[in-house]
Amino acid sequence: MLYHLLYSTVLTRIDPEVIHDVVVRGLSVAQRVPFARDVIRQAFGRRPAFPVPSANQGGPFARPVPGVLGLAAGMDKEGEVVEAMDMLGFGFVEVGTFTAQPQPGNDKPRMWRYPQMLAIRNRMGFNNHGADAAARRLRELRSSVRGRSIVVGANIGKTKAVDLADAVEDYRYSASRVARWADYLVVNVSSPNTPGLRTLQNVETLRPILVAVREAADAAAGRHVPLLVKIAPDLADEDVDAVADLVLDMGLDGVVATNTTIDHDLGEGGLSGAPLLPRSLEVVRRLRSRLGEEPTIIGVGGISSLMDAELMLDAGADLLQAYTAFIYNGPAWPGRINRVLSTTRRAR
Repeated sequence: MLYHLLYSTVLTRIDPEVIHDVVVRGLSVAQRVPFARDVIRQAFGRRPAFPVPSANQGGPFARPVPGVLGLAAGMDKEGEVVEAMDMLGFGFVEVGTFTAQPQPGNDKPRMWRYPQMLAIRNRMGFNNHGADAAARRLRELRSSVRGRSIVVGANIGKTKAVDLADAVEDYRYSASRVARWADYLVVNVSSPNTPGLRTLQNVETLRPILVAVREAADAAAGRHVPLLVKIAPDLADEDVDAVADLVLDMGLDGVVATNTTIDHDLGEGGLSGAPLLPRSLEVVRRLRSRLGEEPTIIGVGGISSLMDAELMLDAGADLLQAYTAFIYNGPAWPGRINRVLSTTRRAR
């Protein structure tokens, strides 16, 4: 209640990107102060009693995942607050999107709130300091015991200035830089905010990107790095099927479904939040039917409540992600959802 009061009376009066940057800076400081870390974890992020099992027990990744709900890419664009998101109760953290070259993103303003819809529209454009800077941060994260304990995914996209014809090498470079420090890697070909990017979801252009990323990631890490592809909710059903068939044909590890949608009349950019849930559920359900039981599906898009999370799991997702709901529901939300889901999943 206190968070909702703060949000409605103060935060909504400030530019959303400014608030985002202030929160990231604050969390970056808090995660470095032992007392603050402990207090925040006890208040918000106590881990569930039953983690998602490791791969040798039927789970999605090589090691157990503390909670089924993770942080979606886009919140921690630079990999700066991974420990903070862990102490707030997210079961895993996906950082990025990283691009091979640093880039400022699109012109401001580029983020808008729609509280009545529990939605956010953005046209950020992959603003980040590049894959080399990301690799340095992730290496620093992994230098501590706490940092090594967190399940971290790295999301990579295409540099805006790079021609689509050169996308393969662009993705390859990013993968070679960050894969060593990641539990899994996500190829993002579905953001609506980089011109032409979504055309790369076509399986003929997607295949060589995935081949290159897999080779570069495994070589850089000296191990198999689970590789997933992130798709848009706006894909036609037959294109969803085609991506699923490509995943099976290549033996990829799974799919992240879905990104933001351009199926709205609010202006430029992709819409995230509650309005996505019906289509995201459809895509996840279709993917699971096509993929069978083995490939991992991370369900994301419109999860705003415990019921939404359960619907996504029932549709066939193995893991869940959220970002917009975290903004609207506050710091206690991810830990609470993970603790409840831990017991309800075990009871099934």
